[in-house]
Amino acid sequence: MIQSHPLVRIADDSLALACGADAVAAVFTATGCTVERVSSWGMHWLEPLVEIDGQGFGPAPPADVPAILAGTSAKAIGPIAAHPFLARQQRLTFARAGRTRPLSLDDYAETGGWAGLKRARAIGREEVLAELITSGLRGRGGAGFPAGIKWRTVAEAPGTRKYVVCNADEGDSGTFADRMVMEGDPFLLIEGMAIAAHAVGADRGYIYVRSEYPHAIAKLRKAIGLAILHIAPFQLEVRVGAGAYVCGEETSLLNSIEGKRGEVRAKPPLPALEGLFGCPTVVNNVLTLAAVPHILSAGGAELYQRLGVDRSKGTMPVQLAGNIRHGGLFETTFGMTLGELVNDVGGGTASGRPVKAAQVGGPLGAYIPPSQFHLPFAYEQFAAADALIGHGGVVVFDDTVDMGGMARFAMQFCAAESCGKCTPCRIGSTRGVELIDRIRAPTPATADAVASLPQMHNGRKSGRSREEELQLLEDLCETMQFGSLCALGGFTPYPVRSALKHWPEDFEPKA
Repeated sequence: MIQSHPLVRIADDSLALACGADAVAAVFTATGCTVERVSSWGMHWLEPLVEIDGQGFGPAPPADVPAILAGTSAKAIGPIAAHPFLARQQRLTFARAGRTRPLSLDDYAETGGWAGLKRARAIGREEVLAELITSGLRGRGGAGFPAGIKWRTVAEAPGTRKYVVCNADEGDSGTFADRMVMEGDPFLLIEGMAIAAHAVGADRGYIYVRSEYPHAIAKLRKAIGLAILHIAPFQLEVRVGAGAYVCGEETSLLNSIEGKRGEVRAKPPLPALEGLFGCPTVVNNVLTLAAVPHILSAGGAELYQRLGVDRSKGTMPVQLAGNIRHGGLFETTFGMTLGELVNDVGGGTASGRPVKAAQVGGPLGAYIPPSQFHLPFAYEQFAAADALIGHGGVVVFDDTVDMGGMARFAMQFCAAESCGKCTPCRIGSTRGVELIDRIRAPTPATADAVASLPQMHNGRKSGRSREEELQLLEDLCETMQFGSLCALGGFTPYPVRSALKHWPEDFEPKA
């Protein structure tokens, strides 16, 4: 039997709310309990997750409240912090997850908050840049560019004004770590941006959030108001995007903040030299900036550098999603194999069927078959296998998935989201959809009507064989990869080529 009026802790992030956390909290309140809304632990398959005196119950619907209070609930999972999903993690970025109230300055300060910013101001800009480079921190958004080198470039660039911009346009399928930081630990992101501003000499910053994240937007705006004295004279503002996937690309994002069409800029010049409003600009994503306060705490850079493998340093918040039994956020050092993440940590598929593929790195990431699940989760190892880590999203599929259809979806997605600036992306993706449809068609394709016109002297006058169409698809992927202005068109070939390589039978003609 639990004490009559215990302190009950329930998450208030978007996923918990979607699973009915507010209704559960209301029932506990009605019974006389004190309910504290906290950040999420990241064990999403157990939401709504209730915590009383460190003991967990989940998933707990409102009807389960009497049994929880009576001590007879079948949803008891024991001490939350000792749960195997959490016990095997190495939490740095998400050290406060599940433990603190998102908008409590007291909770943040009592758990080490602002220590990194205070030390950064004490040791000076040059030392901050040196420590960031020493840590080996790389951008957690896509290419994995060293954050310290980017910051130093901005710091040394001439300009009367400089900016720090946070790319929080989290649009990849199966990713939610940015949202969890913004909704569960917003002061951490704010502190990371303030440290960046101090290091490069910026006095203003922007957090660019997609409009589909209303709870994150509201939390950030409240948190900025509460933290204003801690980060002054640095000024911070939230800008809301309209949901264009291409605005996750840094130059499209900068155009959007400036009120222009979300369209890719040609590079050079790099944003580090001519970015927002033509000024030197640091552009990092949420996970990169959220890692900075820990690194700038005493001894943090050396500790961070010792974690991981090769040039993949520190920890990575891996997001397990799709057809998986234990979906959620799992922060670990680089080096754990993909098979361990999917099968051991994630528990395999939720359907109970065999795993057919895991897509890592969002909708433009490669599909990885179980035969390659020995790959360590690290930048170099994935790159050697023609794959991407990207934002750390892992989407799992069972053996019922049609990989030819998924390859077609990649092209279709690129066509829908292209900004239209470059031909390989704009036209290539549309032609890719048509090409995959022809390859999978039950009857051979005839000659193209336009190409058959007499004035089309170089047009092909007969249909291509299936082998010729497959080769054309390879050629198209190569053109998109090396000819596109940004990663939207440049990375679309990854899912297409990987599906074609590992599951050629799924490209056979469909009746």
